[in-house]
Amino acid sequence: MTLNFYENLSNDYVKLLENGNEHNIIIEVGEPPVMQTFKVHSTVLCYRCLYLYDEFKKSTINNDDNIRIIQKPQISAKVFNVIIKYIYGATVNLEKVETFQTDFKALQNFCDDIIAKHPSLIFESNDFNTLPEAALVSIIQRDDLQLEESKIWDYLIQWGTTQNKTLPSNFNDWIEKDFQILRNTLQQCLPHIRYFQISNENIIEKLVPFQQIFDKTLWVDILKYSMTPDKPITSTILPPRKIVTNQLPNRGYTFQITSLIITNEHVAEIASWIDKKEVTYDVNNNPYEFNLILRGSRDGFGRDVFWNLCNQKTNLVVVVKVKDTDEILGGYNPIGWNSNLYGKYSTTNDSFIFSLKNRNIKNHILSRVKNASVAIYNRSDYYGPNFGGSGFRMNENRSFYGSGCGYEKLIKETTGQFSIDDYEVFQIKKR
Repeated sequence: MTLNFYENLSNDYVKLLENGNEHNIIIEVGEPPVMQTFKVHSTVLCYRCLYLYDEFKKSTINNDDNIRIIQKPQISAKVFNVIIKYIYGATVNLEKVETFQTDFKALQNFCDDIIAKHPSLIFESNDFNTLPEAALVSIIQRDDLQLEESKIWDYLIQWGTTQNKTLPSNFNDWIEKDFQILRNTLQQCLPHIRYFQISNENIIEKLVPFQQIFDKTLWVDILKYSMTPDKPITSTILPPRKIVTNQLPNRGYTFQITSLIITNEHVAEIASWIDKKEVTYDVNNNPYEFNLILRGSRDGFGRDVFWNLCNQKTNLVVVVKVKDTDEILGGYNPIGWNSNLYGKYSTTNDSFIFSLKNRNIKNHILSRVKNASVAIYNRSDYYGPNFGGSGFRMNENRSFYGSGCGYEKLIKETTGQFSIDDYEVFQIKKR
């Protein structure tokens, strides 16, 4: 049997707020003559409101008792009284509160700041689908909304469809009229989605089913940009959101790659592709260790060297420096090469090949496997690392070959054999 005492607990925390016992923060809200102070506790804010807790940590103002002071003159005492009681007691009583007409903009900005940093508070809420359109627009238009663009799209479709109870629950049953209804519902929201920051994979999976709700020019530009990002388009490209990656606490850790070919920034990008992230990991929040197991200039360029050092190892990243150019090409193989599978392909949906940005190479190319059954080829007497048979492979000493076969796109402007200055193989693992 479970007994619930949440109401008593909530009341006790509100009493703690009202009494101010053992407080270590004073929050000053409003401006004279309508100004009020609230005595609060950092331990409560740490778990109940990270926004104010961050303000506490950044504050440099102390009073004579060495109590930290936070000043919020843009928020009225009436509004903040409701907010802080919710933080402490998880309840809101609006019966005796007047309409916040003069303070609503400040309150909205205050709440939007919190939501942008902690979007799950709203987007994962049971009441998300009842959110007013204006409030939703004010959130999704923010550059600092801490959500991947494809996730924002998912929530937007969820919100839009629940506003129209007559829409069929199965998208496959929709007719043209249904898509028009959704388009009309989302017309104020659609301009704020960063379509050109969504990965090709998510475009296919998430946008294609709803292509009928897009303006024709925009839809053509989305497809054009995804296939040939260097070609001009007429639609406005909104900047990527300023995501603060929190996958791992830094704790003073500084990532450093042991490589003569790739940089820490390259490694962070490769790690993001491995995890299929739309936003690149911060250099020092890379969740992977890249352990060098082969370098051609150190260990030798022969195929036998590769098989001796890399056979049956999983989660391998291969990078090569193309001779006499700035090109850095490579690939990721999660399942590894196996000499026992002589002349056979290995299947995986998660491998990819790539070209990295470097000096005069201004844009990266990510090419994921499109035919999983021919993703990896094993033949120890003739090839070294081999993606897709002839997609990207090691041939003779210091030479590679590329045709993109089995993968989405070419990673080099020309197909065929090319020479390299050096190549490296890393085995990666989670930190």
